[in-house]
Amino acid sequence: MESSRALSEPDTTYRRPIRWRTCSATHQGAVRRLNEDAVLSRADCDHWAVADGMGGHEVGDLASQKIVEALDRLEVPEHLADAVDCVEDCVLGVNRDLQHYALSHLDGATMGSTLVDVVIRGRIGICFWAGDSRLYRYRRQQLNQLTRDHSQVEDMVQMGLISREEAHGHQCSNVITRAVGVEERLHLDLRLFDVQVGDLYLLCSDGLHGAVEPDRISEILDSRDPDICVDELMEAAMEAGAPDNISVVVIKGEPGRVSATGRDQTREDNNAS
Repeated sequence: MESSRALSEPDTTYRRPIRWRTCSATHQGAVRRLNEDAVLSRADCDHWAVADGMGGHEVGDLASQKIVEALDRLEVPEHLADAVDCVEDCVLGVNRDLQHYALSHLDGATMGSTLVDVVIRGRIGICFWAGDSRLYRYRRQQLNQLTRDHSQVEDMVQMGLISREEAHGHQCSNVITRAVGVEERLHLDLRLFDVQVGDLYLLCSDGLHGAVEPDRISEILDSRDPDICVDELMEAAMEAGAPDNISVVVIKGEPGRVSATGRDQTREDNNAS
């Protein structure tokens, strides 16, 4: 009986809100003349994204921009399930719009973009992705990739045809198996993950992770300052030759403030601004 009563009591555990401090940057790189990447950074509603217009396809910059502009217009709900539906419906809508645009303006030629999108609600993060733009988490000096590339090389690694070491610089490394705008039916991968004060999250296009080794990324993130991290990540990619466009978003979880009413003052301050 005592256990039953305890289970029925409300959870009064106090959990301080998390404030997410953000810095982002995008650059055409050392070789490309056009930047086909686009970045979304909405710390006011805890929503971030990186889209990488597919090289070799027509108007990749337009595809990435259309995705980010549509996401930027969203009023993402606070409730987790509603937030998932909102973002997913938005991206699926852009997928249809890109196909219609290609049909009417490009004689059916393919236009598309990879996407990694993150929304945080309370202590839960939601990641959506298509293609090889990635989300990493840096926690307790450990760097973990939270997404799995939709690429031919990654499929070969998973099937045991090549090693992880052989995948780096492989001749098929640029072959993407999923992207927004390419096929009529788009399947977005989705992952939920816990977030903690002190976490750093990195969203990036392959212009970063294709040029800079994970150990170097981890070393840079250990500075734990988003502004410094972004500057040094961009510099490291450029020093490595930056054959592709580079986009990075770094998010750091810091202790938030609680108002006298017990509400999340950090979110209220952001909304007011």
